[in-house]
Amino acid sequence: MDEKKVERAREKVESIKKFYTDLWSYIGVNVLLIAVNLITSPHELWFYWVTVFWGIALVFHAIKVFGKGRFDEEWEERKVKEILEKEKKKGGDN
Repeated sequence: MDEKKVERAREKVESIKKFYTDLWSYIGVNVLLIAVNLITSPHELWFYWVTVFWGIALVFHAIKVFGKGRFDEEWEERKVKEILEKEKKKGGDN
């Protein structure tokens, strides 16, 4: 069971690392897009479309990585144990 915990911890670290990589990409690309937009067509602001929609996706990514959502891994583990216990009791009654 310890190996399973270590593997989960490594997966979590990898997902956190991926999130921060995505965050820095978001910041860098959007700074560049803002600069290009303001230099080439300052009266037509289009950069915010990318910023908003990519930002929404990044928020969902952050929730998945950091958020304690209702259906996180802990919830899954508890549910599996609960179902196994019910099955065990059901099998014992027959």
